Amino acid sequence: MVNWNRMPSRSRPTQAKRAREKALIEKRQLKAARRVDLKERKPSAQRSDGVDPDIADIVPGPQPHLFLEPDELSELEESTEDETDADASSDDETSEKRS
Repeated sequence: MVNWNRMPSRSRPTQAKRAREKALIEKRQLKAARRVDLKERKPSAQRSDGVDPDIADIVPGPQPHLFLEPDELSELEESTEDETDADASSDDETSEKRS
């Protein structure tokens, strides 16, 4: 004869475990929805008119100084122009002396 009092009872999943499982399923569904949304957006954000959007606004040539204000930049340009003019005139004088 079997004594049912000594048999281990099968435990059922607790409410906390069910809540965790539901949360995991919901998280997976949200993640999948986000992936689908990104896939839908991605082609429209890619190259329109054959231009790469990362380099669309880049202008070739000298770029403005990142750390100087426009008035400081103009002062710097004026001082370098004066130096180059002075260097050019001194070069002319040395070439005349050599001749």
